[in-house]
Amino acid sequence: MKPSLMQLHKDLLLGNTSSVALTIQALDAIAGHQKTGGAAFTQVNAKAALAVARQLDATRLYPSPLAGIPLVINDGFDIQGQITRAGSMVLKSNPPASQDATVVAALRAARAVLLGRANMSEFSYSSLGLNPHYGTPLNPSDPARVAGGSSSGAAVSVALGMSAAALVSDSSGSARIPAAFCGLVGFKATSQRMPLQGCLSLSYALDSVGILARSASCCSVLDAVLSKGWMPAHTRSGQAPGIKRCRLYVTEDYLAEQLDPAVAQAFDKALTRLSKAGARIIRFDFPELRQITKMNAQGGQIAAEAWRKHRTRLEGKDSGRYDPRVAQLIRQGGNQSAVDYQDLLEQRRTLQTVAAHRLSMADAWLMPTVAILPPTLAQLEDDDAYTRLNRLVQRNSAVVNLLDGCAVSLPLSPQIGLSVCGLHGRDTHILKLAAGIEATLAQLEGE
Repeated sequence: MKPSLMQLHKDLLLGNTSSVALTIQALDAIAGHQKTGGAAFTQVNAKAALAVARQLDATRLYPSPLAGIPLVINDGFDIQGQITRAGSMVLKSNPPASQDATVVAALRAARAVLLGRANMSEFSYSSLGLNPHYGTPLNPSDPARVAGGSSSGAAVSVALGMSAAALVSDSSGSARIPAAFCGLVGFKATSQRMPLQGCLSLSYALDSVGILARSASCCSVLDAVLSKGWMPAHTRSGQAPGIKRCRLYVTEDYLAEQLDPAVAQAFDKALTRLSKAGARIIRFDFPELRQITKMNAQGGQIAAEAWRKHRTRLEGKDSGRYDPRVAQLIRQGGNQSAVDYQDLLEQRRTLQTVAAHRLSMADAWLMPTVAILPPTLAQLEDDDAYTRLNRLVQRNSAVVNLLDGCAVSLPLSPQIGLSVCGLHGRDTHILKLAAGIEATLAQLEGE
């Protein structure tokens, strides 16, 4: 098992390793990955990363839990002096960013070693992680399958030991879906918890910062740095909280439809184990969620807001430079009227009100992160299958964005995730509870 961020920090402080050693190890892994045709990165900053590592090692001072530790940044965030391409050829000739995105600046201030840019679905607009421009990162446990999107490269980099964690965004599951498909932990924050300045937006109403890491405690460390919050006590001590008497809500309508048998079995097994550990599993109905299918019939809010951002390019000379499948998704927004959009906003507010009522007594809401196993590349060669599977893969995770909630996806297997979800602003609580659930499942797995 690869070490957590806090373990790496401890090893640096004790002199058991060095930032240069960690960085060289990461860069060697990246080089090996690229030599075999791997597509996890669009840009590697080896020289700059090693310079930061050497500076830190020279002083032997590591002023934050991230100091000296190699991380990657999704291609959708501004990094000063670099072009933010968001996995697209459309922005390739843009000028370099004049300053870091706010969250990138926070990582730099924490003295993290920034290795480079991770590949992604173009403009974050796919849950499958394909990229026809820079190559498609493949599933670490089965290269015939996708790694999930949109943050496919970031997930592969963490899963294969090319980085300790990754900074990503999440509009409908971009952190949690690849976490589930790649055996990682993925965190989606409440939308306004961390600043999105300098992040290339897909949907300003649904976007949030996301994190991919090796454990829930790793996500808590990054969250504390990026949100300027207090480091949770369980993260500092390494002791995960217990889950006895926690009220864990589960709905079997909408979110449980079309589950792959392997996903259903893993989810049910996890619920049984949590119940055995003293948690209260509470089944409830949430039939209003079925309205989401109709709300998304013309692409929903994401398509409307993406069309507003991209329509000039899609109606001009840049049209042919888009991934055709991404262009098709964005163009759905052009079919929506102002009234349609206002209706979507009202329906979203109604769902949020209903959710606040139905989940008022819940400590967390549990769901399978993704309803199915990672699709194979062969399955996605057909456009109709691609569209259907793209919708199904993001169905569960997108609910949390629509409700402006927060969620942590925990691995139940190398390709299946369990999401621990909460409503708006409950990020610290959900991160803490996810750490407890993670520890409980790991303990029971070993018995």
